[in-house]
Amino acid sequence: MASIDSLPLFPLNLVLYPGEQLPLHIFEERYKDLTQYCLDHDVPFGIVRAKDEGVVEVGTTARIQEVVTRYEDERMDIVVEGEERFRLLEIHDEKSYYTADVALLEEGESSVDLDLKERVITQHMKLLELAGRTVRPDLYKDVEYLSYVLAQNAALEEDQKQELLELSTENERIRYLIRHFETLIPRVEKKEDVHRRIRSNGHFKDFPPEEV
Repeated sequence: MASIDSLPLFPLNLVLYPGEQLPLHIFEERYKDLTQYCLDHDVPFGIVRAKDEGVVEVGTTARIQEVVTRYEDERMDIVVEGEERFRLLEIHDEKSYYTADVALLEEGESSVDLDLKERVITQHMKLLELAGRTVRPDLYKDVEYLSYVLAQNAALEEDQKQELLELSTENERIRYLIRHFETLIPRVEKKEDVHRRIRSNGHFKDFPPEEV
């Protein structure tokens, strides 16, 4: 199993997936240092989810793709892209920012169940339609890990996003999303039905407006 020693660490209250792009505004001094170090040495840093009780064990390496804006006070707007999942082994507090020794996590079983894949795509398209979003079939084509693409727009809570990130195979992640959509879509459909009746009737027949 591959590892990285002294990976610069950037705790954030979010989950980043491999292949996902994320804009960041860098304003704290320690993260200005971290960003400049990564730019100077062309190395990634690690994004791990920060919680009240500390950071989680599994995160994603992120590589800077673009420096969008540099400000006079050395603040920066950057865009990063997630690369590989990792597990924290040991955290060091020797620089202005944290670093960590990490083990890179390999993907398990590479073959994907095509029935599961078709099922989860159908569910995701349904969810996008209910949300009033444009459904783009090309979203699902030629992607290495479909689960990570879907999870970015799946109405997952942060804890759920983390759970999915920690699953070791594509089939496991797709099954997780299918179960999530099976619960979520009926709730969204019910909500849409309520809104539709409100728009058509002005009020619920069983609950007429109060007299004033």
